[in-house]
Amino acid sequence: MRARPPALARPRLTVRPRLSVRARLTVVYGSLFLVTSAVLVAVTYLLTVRMMEERFPARRTSETSVAQLRGLNSPEVVERLMTLKAEADRQLAQQKRDMLEQLLRSSLVTMLVLGVLAVVIGYVVAGRMLRPLHTVTATARRLSESNLYERIALAGPQDEIKDLADTFDRMLDRLHRAFDTQRRFVANASHELRTPLTINRTVLEVALASRKSPPETKALADVLLGNTARHERLIEGLLLLARSERELGTRTGTPLPDVVRSALGQVEGIAEHVDVEARLAPAVVTGDPVLLERCAVNLLENAVKYNVRDGRVWVRTGHRDGTAFLQVVNTGRPVPSYEVGTIFEPFRRLRPDRERAGPGRDEHAERVGSADGAGLGLSIVRAVVGAHGGTIETVPREEGGLSITVRLPAAEAGDPALAS
Repeated sequence: MRARPPALARPRLTVRPRLSVRARLTVVYGSLFLVTSAVLVAVTYLLTVRMMEERFPARRTSETSVAQLRGLNSPEVVERLMTLKAEADRQLAQQKRDMLEQLLRSSLVTMLVLGVLAVVIGYVVAGRMLRPLHTVTATARRLSESNLYERIALAGPQDEIKDLADTFDRMLDRLHRAFDTQRRFVANASHELRTPLTINRTVLEVALASRKSPPETKALADVLLGNTARHERLIEGLLLLARSERELGTRTGTPLPDVVRSALGQVEGIAEHVDVEARLAPAVVTGDPVLLERCAVNLLENAVKYNVRDGRVWVRTGHRDGTAFLQVVNTGRPVPSYEVGTIFEPFRRLRPDRERAGPGRDEHAERVGSADGAGLGLSIVRAVVGAHGGTIETVPREEGGLSITVRLPAAEAGDPALAS
């Protein structure tokens, strides 16, 4: 029986605190100053010791001097002189030690004081050196699609930071031209694509209304009119999706209950066989009212289209955990969990399952299924919510259907958008 190899231990990931560039430069300045000061203090101390040893050498009593002193007539005087000389030598050595100790202590205190001063000066100097980078960062944060005309225009010597700012300005020029081109393309596409479809729809409506048109022509015109309507919805969805994925141009205080009431009025015609229950608690967000209304309309249309006859739809608004929310829950066929992640992709639909429904397929699903849109409804919802800084939570219901909750940042009391 083969023994199992020991399990490999997972490496531990250590998260190191990240210091700013200013803090790192300050640490480098302070460290270099302290190291240089320590070397200077050590060299000064050693040179002082050497100089004192040369200037004040330790004088020791030689045997000749002792013999000469003992040749005197008074031994007490000799002993007294030797004692005084030893005491003088000891005091001299003590003074030398005290002077060196005082020198070392003063040097260390001065080094520490100057080290702290060097750190403070280094922090200030690093801030002044990095001030142009703060200007570049602040400009980049202010930039959006609506003010790409703004430039850094950094003044000063042609150094590395000036080169970075000039490069950033040139990049902004290219982005500005690209966004202008995109705006013109969207405007031209909106006009060029809508105009022929409008003409075709008018011609087909005239053919349907004419008494001279044979039944075959009217049947064909009816089919073509339905295709034209689908193409119009597709174009409107694509243009709205392109608009939703850009920076918001309008930000006003928008009550979610008012948005939902307007959306309910728009979907009233397709919700004849569905019971809609709305509980709208106060909730105000800051954003584009038109896009928020389209978001609510698409959620309600999705809840109605993928429902069953005599099904139900619940709509809720309110505040929760510091955010405003819009929740749409509907009955319907069970939705597999693996399909939840794809329903927000463009041109993806949850079509009613004919095989699962069997021959007695629901009449409501048959009727609404023929009115399928372009498959952009929930993609537009995701784009609108993302542009407003919100999140979407989608949960399949065990009884069938979906629960979609949109969470948006709630408007604050001091928000200038509320006053507008």
